Amino acid sequence: MTDDSTFAPQPDLNGQDAAMQPAIRILAQYVRDLSFENPRAPESLRGGTTQPQIELGVELNAQAREGAVFEVELKLTAAARRDNEAVFQIELVYAGLFQIVGVDPEDLEQVLMIECPRYLFPFARRLIADLSAEGGFPPLMLEPMDFAAIYLARKAQMDGATAGSA
Repeated sequence: MTDDSTFAPQPDLNGQDAAMQPAIRILAQYVRDLSFENPRAPESLRGGTTQPQIELGVELNAQAREGAVFEVELKLTAAARRDNEAVFQIELVYAGLFQIVGVDPEDLEQVLMIECPRYLFPFARRLIADLSAEGGFPPLMLEPMDFAAIYLARKAQMDGATAGSA
């Protein structure tokens, strides 16, 4: 026998309903787009004398859907080059649907561009590692990302572009 009262919102110490507390709920996560290119295979699979140079790119996008649901996209690109020749290229757009409640409108952008990508990143990281390994290379293990710094840099860039056009 269960006590249904344990599932009802409980007031917190400030007397506010738990239902009104900020919350992020992941409704779905999925691969929107995926590409792996190994243009010089099988020659590129032989170990070279130099380590390939890896260029990483990160893009974040979010858009509102019906209700308090938002789609957040994390686009990761990784390009490996050795001696100015392409070794491999990975492009991944990994997305999620998030239900966000109890967040002030002025804080919503930060939640969408910082917190939501933090939830998506481990799964996207694993996909990139698996893809590079399946392509015949050592797994490309991306370092953890500071999405707050990425958000602040993007915001500063956008603010600078707005100030420059005024």
